[in-house]
Amino acid sequence: MNENATNDHVRLPRTIFIRRHSLVTRLTHWLNALCLSFLLLSGLQIFNAHPELYWGHYGADGDPAVLTIGAEGQGGETRGFVRVAGVQFATTGVLGVSDDEGERTPRAFPAWATIPSFQDLAAGRRWHFFFAWLFLINGILYLGFSVLSGHFWRDLAPTTRELSPRHLWHEVLDHVRLRFPEGEEAKRYSALQKLTYLVVIVVLLPLMVLTGLTMSPGVDAAFPGLVDVFGGRQSARTIHFITASLLVLFVVVHIAMVVLSGSWKNIRSMITGRYAIQVKGLKS
Repeated sequence: MNENATNDHVRLPRTIFIRRHSLVTRLTHWLNALCLSFLLLSGLQIFNAHPELYWGHYGADGDPAVLTIGAEGQGGETRGFVRVAGVQFATTGVLGVSDDEGERTPRAFPAWATIPSFQDLAAGRRWHFFFAWLFLINGILYLGFSVLSGHFWRDLAPTTRELSPRHLWHEVLDHVRLRFPEGEEAKRYSALQKLTYLVVIVVLLPLMVLTGLTMSPGVDAAFPGLVDVFGGRQSARTIHFITASLLVLFVVVHIAMVVLSGSWKNIRSMITGRYAIQVKGLKS
């Protein structure tokens, strides 16, 4: 008989639940998901009305564009393309051209990716503005709660040790190898998570809101200096598109990490607030 098996305790993992997300965090998270979905789809509808981006105060057909999503005819066939800083890529079947009742129709983003599905700039703007204000109010509520409750400093602000190059590189390697925190480490966000959330909350979201406001004639009239901050209304539109694209990338990576680290436990924690972790226990 094995002496270690008879005299020592056997360490076995057990599942415990910790409180990870407050009610306010959960409600604002799901409302953010709803708002961002409608903002993206309606934003692409608005972009389709003039699928070019410029830099500076002015931009119109024929002006040099930093980004163009369009279509051109070649040999009697319509082909889609994306042109970035003068470099053109063929995108037929993805961007620039959509199938409309069996016919190829010039359209930057396809019908399934816009609200409404048909081309209607006025309707797209109404959807966009409604969810933009709802998103802004929701964001102010979340940020105010996070600061006043201590959630921002306690859970999102990285420590000096976490910001060390060695620690960050170690976390990068763990993510690449799909090694996720366990036990005590799973009770808090990793340094990469904290930094990513801070970039989104402090940089990308404010930029998206401010550039969106800069494109509003009413806001321009009340705060004329806002246009100059971004170097012109067309520059603001370009920055708005870039920040929105980076947010979409963040959401895609976020969803991928949720799935890879355990879909059910992550979704459950954002619904109930309780997060399941594995810890080592003792059994005689």
